[in-house]
Amino acid sequence: MAEAPAPAVLAARAAETRIVVIGGGIGGLLAARECAKVGMRVTLLEAAETVGGAIRRTELDGIVLDAGAESFATRGGHVRALLEELDLTDRIVAPAAGPAWLSGIPGVGAAPLPVGGLLGIPANPFQDDVRRIIGWSGAWRAYVDRVRPPLTIGHQLSLGRLVASRMGAKVRDRLVAPVTTGVYSASPDDVDVDVAAPGLNAALTRVGSLSGAVQALRDTAAAGAAKAPGAAVEGLVGGMTVLIDALVAELARLEVEVRVGTPVERVARDGAGWRVVAVDDSDEPTDDEPTEDEPAEGEPAVDAPAETDSPENEFLADAVIVATEESVARALLAETVPALAATDAAEAPQIELVTLLLDAPALDAVPRGTGVLTVPGSHTAKALTHSTAKWDWVREAAGGRHVVRVSFGAQGEPAATAALDDDAAVTLALSEASALLGVPLPASSLVAAERSRYIQSQPASIIGSGERRSAARSAVQRTPGLAVVGAWLAGTGLAQVVPDAVTEADRLRRDLLWD
Repeated sequence: MAEAPAPAVLAARAAETRIVVIGGGIGGLLAARECAKVGMRVTLLEAAETVGGAIRRTELDGIVLDAGAESFATRGGHVRALLEELDLTDRIVAPAAGPAWLSGIPGVGAAPLPVGGLLGIPANPFQDDVRRIIGWSGAWRAYVDRVRPPLTIGHQLSLGRLVASRMGAKVRDRLVAPVTTGVYSASPDDVDVDVAAPGLNAALTRVGSLSGAVQALRDTAAAGAAKAPGAAVEGLVGGMTVLIDALVAELARLEVEVRVGTPVERVARDGAGWRVVAVDDSDEPTDDEPTEDEPAEGEPAVDAPAETDSPENEFLADAVIVATEESVARALLAETVPALAATDAAEAPQIELVTLLLDAPALDAVPRGTGVLTVPGSHTAKALTHSTAKWDWVREAAGGRHVVRVSFGAQGEPAATAALDDDAAVTLALSEASALLGVPLPASSLVAAERSRYIQSQPASIIGSGERRSAARSAVQRTPGLAVVGAWLAGTGLAQVVPDAVTEADRLRRDLLWD
């Protein structure tokens, strides 16, 4: 084994190593931090006017709120560890206790989501809150799962097919589909059992029934031997953008150059290193500036100055980290990583979120808990969060008013608001909120609203996602001096993006400094 370089040598190498990070979402910010904290010279380029990606804020009538991600999954402990490093543990809060509701149930309307299940799969189909949703016929069909011969049990990849075959279509469509659509923006038929519910297939084979397997996993989790699939979430007082602010402050301390409003149009090899070319609008004439063909009055015509080796819109680097959404990353790397083009791209739906600030005393009683999921096809919205019921800090900031977030769009289903202007989108969101919460919400109750949209990368739980991501990552990792981070390779959610960004940045650091 080769002898490790001396610390002084590593420090000198780091100080001479230039890194360009493309994209300022959470993955890009973390990758920049990992490189900068060992002394590398880092420049981060973000196309938008602010960093944060899907973590963004809005202000409605003086109240600062999340306009994107509002929480993080606690599984793995990676996000909490990051918050501890950034001295933000005093900001961590849990959501208020209380059931979510389900709306659009045929013949029922709305009801609390049953307790004691897993991804909507009930442990006891005759439980009152389960039977209320699937009816007596659905409960008896689900009970067939308990008496089916064990020999019919096999390893099933699709969650939807597993549930339908064992417990019937009503359990799949009325209980499981609302959960997977709300959580993963996907049909249960497209969800991989082993990823979404690790251990469920094995427990089913061992116990002999799907409902028994759900109960076995819950019992194991309750005993503390394992965490239940679908871990709990936490948030931050002041919103998730508190994390972004802390990372930006740390990057400034580490002397990372952060440039917003700087979209990148090309990434190319430059000898042993890289050349990153940003969109250059500096030569677009203003109303007061002459064009190249029109010299200023009283001045002689001159030739355009020769280009320098490194114009202001070009960045030379020893390594590049791409931290954009999938379509942008693939376009930027098409020239330098042709093997990536040979891998399959994933469907990435556009999600729209409309945040409403309401003066609606009828919501004081929290009529539908902390949020509402919908039976697919029953509403144009896929889910609703009653933020002032879910988060104490939001309720205190709202001062007696209510904040409601209505989301639209799923895989294979464009957002119903996509073709609407902002006013029409807000009107639709208010109408959907009224229907989902079971409370009249006239236009006069609307104080302010914000509409935001983002591309949701394919969740890791979708069938085939793991293979697609592995193939894409392998193509990238075979290219020296290159790393790609973000939800399209890590899987959606901070619990996956955070450790992945750290791991990939560490891999790149080792390649540059140790090899």
